[in-house]
Amino acid sequence: MAITAGANLNLTPLPQKYADTSNYIDFTASGTNWSQQYLPDLMEKEAEVFGKRTISGFLSQIGAEEAMTADQVVWSEQGRLHLHYNGTTASTAETIDIGNDIDGRSAGASHGIRVNDTLLVSSATGTFNAICTAVSGATITIELYDGTDITTTIGGSEAVTVLVYGSEYGKGQSYRSDVSTDADTRTSNEPQFQTHTNKPIILKDYYQINGSDTSQIGWVEVTTEEGQGGYLWYLKAASETKMRFTDYLEMAMLESVKNSAAAGATTVDSLLGMAGSANFGTQGLFDAIAKRGNTTSGVTGVNAATDLAEFDAILAEFDKQGAIEENMMFIDRSTSLAIDDMLASMNSYGAGGTSYGVFNNSEDMALNLGFSGFRRGSYDFYKSDFRYLNDKGTRGGLLDAVTNIRGVIIPAGTSTVYDGTLGKNLTRPFLHVRYRASQTDDRRMKSWVTGSVGATTSALDAMQVHYLSERCLVTQGANNFMLMK
Repeated sequence: MAITAGANLNLTPLPQKYADTSNYIDFTASGTNWSQQYLPDLMEKEAEVFGKRTISGFLSQIGAEEAMTADQVVWSEQGRLHLHYNGTTASTAETIDIGNDIDGRSAGASHGIRVNDTLLVSSATGTFNAICTAVSGATITIELYDGTDITTTIGGSEAVTVLVYGSEYGKGQSYRSDVSTDADTRTSNEPQFQTHTNKPIILKDYYQINGSDTSQIGWVEVTTEEGQGGYLWYLKAASETKMRFTDYLEMAMLESVKNSAAAGATTVDSLLGMAGSANFGTQGLFDAIAKRGNTTSGVTGVNAATDLAEFDAILAEFDKQGAIEENMMFIDRSTSLAIDDMLASMNSYGAGGTSYGVFNNSEDMALNLGFSGFRRGSYDFYKSDFRYLNDKGTRGGLLDAVTNIRGVIIPAGTSTVYDGTLGKNLTRPFLHVRYRASQTDDRRMKSWVTGSVGATTSALDAMQVHYLSERCLVTQGANNFMLMK
């Protein structure tokens, strides 16, 4: 069964700064006009047919906002504790070339494996215990504890992972990189961390109406989401401009990306007045998770995470990361329903669908066919519908139905990071918005009115309402996030 949406809906605001016939009933059409003797039955109250139209509120639920005083925010994230590398068996017997660490960052000669370290060497063939006997740059020499040759057991030019699980020394031995001498040439492993940066972007919008039209009333009674009401159309228009701008503040923090190529940079830099720096854009949530976090695409052609096997794969990945037990899922409607069906199928007594949700349903009560959360393994998932992904006026109306974003899984709680500006460790939510502010100017959400209407500020015979914000999103610990496509 197909559902056809209505075609005559006022989905998109008009660029004109007045209400035209698409917003008012045209009494001159179809032979009906004001010269007739019969008074039409006017329904003055504007019908609210789209419910709650704003999508803002997502970041306020799971994050925080903090002021910043610089052109960029820099933060560091701790590295892993243990030494685990990807490598390749070399052509020389018993040697392995170290390539990068387990997260894919380049390691090479800067790896931390030392002579006398005991190792687990794993390949598609199996996992073997070994001890490191020599280190030469990115190449390590090992001996397997079972006495075999890795070029025979594993093969040459084979991909392997190398995990340091301890060390072994003989009696009286000191830390040495060369067991044939008594020279103490030991090296220590220093903690590794990653530094990330993001830059704020400036968002602007404004609404204008000429002074004469501010006194005109319409026959439609409007009510704004801020509680204002009456027959002055500009009140609604100004209110919706503010609502739209508030949504843009959140949408920009979700969707934005940094400029990653020189192509087109000259044109954009000229537009933004950046003098060829090619430094525009900011990293939003979706891009941060795609680049530094995890992505699940579920089963081909099916919404992500619709069976326990897919969730088990998600849990296995979370185990490799921070293993944060409580996670919030913000998902679109189809994925939410698929998860409900998945959880319902776990109830063997609910084959007919009459007992899932609240399992003591009776014929006299409303049937609960949904779930707000569940526990799998040691992880708790709390799911919530994400209006931004459902609404036809936002991401819900995009054409990409295959790789489009179905939801995000975000860890609950806080992380401890070092703040370079304040010079100390701080505990913050994993997500928080940084906005520019000082004692002179707070740019979190500025609004001001100019013109000669109301409080006169200029000779302009109009009222201009201006909105401005300068902000960016800080996504800490993106390795604990999951993007569902």
